[in-house]
Amino acid sequence: MKNNRYAKSKELLDRASKVLASGVSSEFRKYNHPHALFYNYAQGSMIRDVDGNEYIDFTLSQGPLILGHSNKRVLDAVDSYSREGQLFAGQHLKEIELAEKLQEIIPTAELMRFCLDGSEAVQTALRVARSKTKKNLFLRFEGHYHGWLDNVAYGISVSPDGFGSRENPNISAWSQGLANSSSSEFILIPWNDAAILEKTIEKYKDDLAAVITEPIMCNNGCILPKEGYLEKMRELCSTYQIAFIFDEVITGFRMSLSGAQGYFNIEPDLSIYAKAMGSGYPISAIVGKKEWMEEIASGRVIHAGTMNSSNPTIAASLATIEELQADADVYSRLFSLGNQLKSGLQELAKKHQQNLLVQGPGPMINTSFTDLQVQHEYRDLVHNDKVKLNQFISQLHDEGIRVIGRGLWYISAATTEQDIKKALAATDKVLKNL
Repeated sequence: MKNNRYAKSKELLDRASKVLASGVSSEFRKYNHPHALFYNYAQGSMIRDVDGNEYIDFTLSQGPLILGHSNKRVLDAVDSYSREGQLFAGQHLKEIELAEKLQEIIPTAELMRFCLDGSEAVQTALRVARSKTKKNLFLRFEGHYHGWLDNVAYGISVSPDGFGSRENPNISAWSQGLANSSSSEFILIPWNDAAILEKTIEKYKDDLAAVITEPIMCNNGCILPKEGYLEKMRELCSTYQIAFIFDEVITGFRMSLSGAQGYFNIEPDLSIYAKAMGSGYPISAIVGKKEWMEEIASGRVIHAGTMNSSNPTIAASLATIEELQADADVYSRLFSLGNQLKSGLQELAKKHQQNLLVQGPGPMINTSFTDLQVQHEYRDLVHNDKVKLNQFISQLHDEGIRVIGRGLWYISAATTEQDIKKALAATDKVLKNL
C-alpha cells in the first residue's frame, strides 16, 4: 500500500510543524508509520485516522486504555461530574471514594496522594524515601523506564558496545540537556541478576534510600522477573531499611485489579499507579504503607499540584475501576486473548522461518527479531534487528494492525477474539513477504 493513503495526515503534520516542535506534543509520536499521524475517531478496539484508515488498535494510547477507546461508563462519569465543577482547588467527595476504592483493592495502599502522571509520582516516591531514610541514592535498573525527568533519564538508550561491565555499568544519558548532577543520584545495574543485586545493595546500604523497579520490564521487551528475584529485592530492602518502590505505571490494573503486587503477592513500601488507572485521563497515584506515606501526611515532604484530583480525572479513574470490578471475567480474557495472540505469533514465526521472539505475560506482549530464545534483561535487547522490526510494524500498520513501534502489544477489555484472528492473518501475510 502506498503512503498517499496518509495524505491528510501529512498535510496536517506540515501545518503542525509550523507551531509545534517537530509537529508533535510527545517525542514518541514522531515514530509512527510513515510519519506522525492524526486521528479523528476511536471506539472499542478500533481507531481511525483522518484519511479514513481504520486499525485494530494494540497500542491503546501507550497503555492507558484498559477498557478500550471511548468506554461509555467512563465518558458518562466524566461528563456528569464535570458539570458539577471542573477544578475546585479543594477537596471533593469522589476523591475520597476513589482513595477508599484503591485502599480496598491494593494491599499496600494504606495512604495515598493523587498526581497527574507517572513521572511526577515517581519523583514524589523518591522524595519520600529520602526523607524517611535520611539517605540520598536510589538503585535502578538498565532498561527500566520511570519517566522522562533528569534523574531517571539514563540507561534506557544504549548502544551495544556502550554498557560497560555488569558490576559497574556505564551511565548513558537518554537526552541532552540533563543536569550534570542528575547522574550522581542513583546506582545503575542490570536487572534479573540476583547476585549483582545483593552485592550492590550490601555495598551501598548506608547510602541507598530506595530501590525502584518495574515489577515486569514492560517498556523494554516485556521481560518477567526470574523466580525469586522480586522476593530477594523485598528481603534486602527490609534488611537494610531501604524503600522498596514498585513502578506500576504499566502493570497497575493490567496484571490484576491490584496490579503486579497482587499478581506476584509481594508488598512494596511504595507504588506508582497511572496509565490504565484513568482510561486516558491524566491521573496517577503514589500509594504506600502508612509508615512511609506519613512523610507526606506530616508535611515533612511537600507534595503539591494545582491540577491534582480534578473532577474529570477522578471520575474517569473511579468509573474505570468500577467497570473492571463489574466484569468478573475481564482479567481471564486479557490473559487468554494475549496468550492466544502470543502463541499464534510464535506459530507463524516457525511457519515462515522468521527469528521472531514473542514474550510477555499476556495482557501485554512484545515482539522482536533476535536469535535469542528468551530475553532476561535489557542487555539482551540491544542486538535485536531493529530494521526488521520497523519493517514488520510498518507493514502490519498498512494491513490495519496498529502496534507500538518498539514491538509492544496491549490487550484491552474491548479486544475480541476476532481482533486476534485478524491480527494473526495480517501477520501471516507480512511475515511471508518480510
